[in-house]
Amino acid sequence: MIGWIGLGHIGRAMAERLSEEYELIVWNRTIEKAKGFTNVARTPEEVAEKADVIFLSLYDSNAVWEVSQRLLKSNLSGKVIIDTTTNHPEKVLEFHELYRNAGASYLESPVIGSVIPARNGQLTILVSGEKGAYERALPYLRLLGKKIFHFEEPGKATKLKLINNFVLGAFMAALGEAISLGEKAGIPKEELIEVLESGAGNSVVLKAKKEKLLKEDYSTHFSVRNLVKDLSYTHELAVSAKKATPMNALVRELYRLAFERDLEELDFSVIYKLLKEL
Repeated sequence: MIGWIGLGHIGRAMAERLSEEYELIVWNRTIEKAKGFTNVARTPEEVAEKADVIFLSLYDSNAVWEVSQRLLKSNLSGKVIIDTTTNHPEKVLEFHELYRNAGASYLESPVIGSVIPARNGQLTILVSGEKGAYERALPYLRLLGKKIFHFEEPGKATKLKLINNFVLGAFMAALGEAISLGEKAGIPKEELIEVLESGAGNSVVLKAKKEKLLKEDYSTHFSVRNLVKDLSYTHELAVSAKKATPMNALVRELYRLAFERDLEELDFSVIYKLLKEL
């Protein structure tokens, strides 16, 4: 049996995907989000007792720390913890040590992609951790991802994920500003997007968000709140590396506009709406 802890937007999509092939026991702090799953644990400790492979899909490193303290109440010897959370680059190193000291193997495994790729097994998965644990996890990871990168160096997967999400946020902001500029100049949005698709705007980001931009549908696949958290973690990575990242600071503040208007739980493509209204 596989354990799954954390049923947010992408966590639930990944868990549903795995449940098609494997028996799962799931736990979420808000129990209503576990609706539809057959085996629902009452506590994280119950998941640890019944599963030898446990996935974590949580909001941030504070949540991972809190859940880990509960998991560690059980005997974790020989178990594999696969953490798909996008973590703080320093905290994730602590998690490696924490689980190693408990006799478990910890794989930091942040994913690139959102709800639809997760549900279809089309994610890109970045994994840092011991080779033996990675090989044990591989059958499950292959069901979730079309491309999997493995690094034995702890922390590397997290750094790469944070850098990727900076590019993701910056590209979406550039698209939002470009489309809003074109509309202000009198060009229909449909024409703008069609030309961008055939020119410099052609990207995975535009393909994924095209319909949201056309329909102005900001239902959440990846929230502004999550992106701002990742951009903040990226800033702290830059500080520790003594590297100036002025673009990251600008992009982060652009998305923080959503917090002023209580839109932070919407999909990050809402940046188009915010820039259009400026």
